[in-house]
Amino acid sequence: MTADPLVLMAEVHRATDRLLTTVAGLSDAAVAAPSALPGWSRGHVLTHLARNADGMTNLLEWARTGVVTPQYPSWERRVADIEAGAGRPLADQLADLRASAARHAAAADRLTSEMWLTTLEIPDRPQTAAYGVWRRLREVEVHHVDLAAGYRPGDWPDAFALHLLHEIVSGYAGRDDAPAVVLCPVETGQELSVGATGATPTVSGPAYALAGWLTGRSTGESLEVTPDGPLPIPPNWM
Repeated sequence: MTADPLVLMAEVHRATDRLLTTVAGLSDAAVAAPSALPGWSRGHVLTHLARNADGMTNLLEWARTGVVTPQYPSWERRVADIEAGAGRPLADQLADLRASAARHAAAADRLTSEMWLTTLEIPDRPQTAAYGVWRRLREVEVHHVDLAAGYRPGDWPDAFALHLLHEIVSGYAGRDDAPAVVLCPVETGQELSVGATGATPTVSGPAYALAGWLTGRSTGESLEVTPDGPLPIPPNWM
């Protein structure tokens, strides 16, 4: 998947449209029901997505103005805002999702090419403004699955699934809890080595199935292990 933020913003728009379509088909009772994330209702997930959009908007404004504007005022404020909004009815959740996504899109439209390259000195993880667009796309696609409302890893666009898989593999570098395994997405046939080298199992399948398994969004039941045996246990993602 391209790193061009303008191209990625188009993917964010499409992913957001898919999310809004799913949410519009829910009811107030469904919004209050549990999501696939332990301890969170669907309302928690939806509120998180809206506040994440506003947080990403803050980072884009930082890149545009040069004024340090953290994604969230604090972790405690982030948690409090999600809890405060989780119990709202469907109409309020849907309106919030639409409005926050529109604010994020408008902030992106205001950035010049040079501004997209601005490095934001976020504690522990400095990143460019452009990278934030990928982060937003990842949030929308993965948490759409977490709604447990019919959208699954198999619905992810191929380019997104491959990009996510490569990011996961890169993130395993230096981790002691990474499983010793070779991953082989069938779309490319490229072998991605994780953990210790040597005689390790190879896990093959579509990129979405590999990424879904490694992120805990699926059990990996469709994946093929060679030589025959159980799937390795991946560590917690993120």
